Amino acid sequence: MRKARDYDAELKALGDKARALKVKKVQQLGELVIATGADALDLDVLAGALLHAVAEAQVEGNREAWRSDGAGFFQRRGRKAGKGADGNRQGGSETPTDGAQG
Repeated sequence: MRKARDYDAELKALGDKARALKVKKVQQLGELVIATGADALDLDVLAGALLHAVAEAQVEGNREAWRSDGAGFFQRRGRKAGKGADGNRQGGSETPTDGAQG
């Protein structure tokens, strides 16, 4: 006889996984703000800059130029970290905003 599926448990597990992914994304965004030095900006200035960036992302070519600059940032950051304990945390292959690019 077939074992009955526990849909409630599966749904709860999916919800837990979604929450964990959201927490991870928020943490990565915070780390990115700090790593770029944007945490030194006033919240109003940072929010305004992000709003302008979202609007400018619709302009042809901007995303690719920004993607290239971002990849360079992570590559430089990876070399600076060297062999330290945090050296593998932020590498060139990690792109915290991949899911948000759409």
